Amino acid sequence: KANKHQVKQALEKLYKVKTGEVKVMIRKGKEKKVGKKGLLKKTADRKIAFIKLKEGKINLFPQK
Repeated sequence: KANKHQVKQALEKLYKVKTGEVKVMIRKGKEKKVGKKGLLKKTADRKIAFIKLKEGKINLFPQK
């Protein structure tokens, strides 16, 4: 599980862009009913990162 600094370093290294602000949010898992008896099972918590770029852009779908 990465923290803010690790997310920032990974994006700068992978996409070669300058990152500005990085915000991290942890979304709690939900309880779901499972099986015929409807037993409750909790889904996993998720960590979501929001990143603002200083300059440049990330080209996820390059033109051919």
